[in-house]
Amino acid sequence: QVQLLESGGGLVQAGGSLRLSCAASENIFAFNSMGWYAQAPGKQRELVATIDLSGYINYADSVKGRFTVSRDGAKNTVYLHMNNLKPEDTAVYTCNAQVLRRHYWGQGTQVTVFS
Repeated sequence: QVQLLESGGGLVQAGGSLRLSCAASENIFAFNSMGWYAQAPGKQRELVATIDLSGYINYADSVKGRFTVSRDGAKNTVYLHMNNLKPEDTAVYTCNAQVLRRHYWGQGTQVTVFS
């Protein structure tokens, strides 16, 4: 079974930074891609950033230049470095892993940004 466990969320002032972690139960290179999604209250879950097996990264327009996704194969962990945070970044951030047509999801970690 695939298990994804997020951590690193919290309360941060606008302009601050956080690093989210997603620890996977298996080799992260077994997945075609991994990434992060965000769900704000009353809204649908939306893509934030993904990284595929070749290392290609895709970011949502709203986070380009501020967020960075990275990975550590030895730790089976994917990270989301969040800089220059804005109140509109407030959401539950959930880790995603994809292989073929299957998607796997973590439980999510809350990020709250205040001004």
